[in-house]
Amino acid sequence: MATYIVFTRESTQDQQELDVYQSKVGETLQGHPVKVLAAYEPQQALEGDAPEGVVIVEFPSTDAARAWYDSPAYQEVAQHRFRGARYRAVLVEGV
Repeated sequence: MATYIVFTRESTQDQQELDVYQSKVGETLQGHPVKVLAAYEPQQALEGDAPEGVVIVEFPSTDAARAWYDSPAYQEVAQHRFRGARYRAVLVEGV
């Protein structure tokens, strides 16, 4: 069953750290069955406050999503995201 990870950037703290994250995150996706569905494209808030940005990635299963997210390669790069901004990340299974 398809599984999605939805990242919402709530607020930027350090743009330089985010720039490092952006330059390295693509490498961590190599070898993983992932499809990027949305990445910081224009958005319209329908309810509540809009986040600064949204990224949605699709994996074929929860196990595949966790294999990427929990991988040492991604967790090392994610440290730049953690220092660069406040994010929310949610894993959700498709129907």
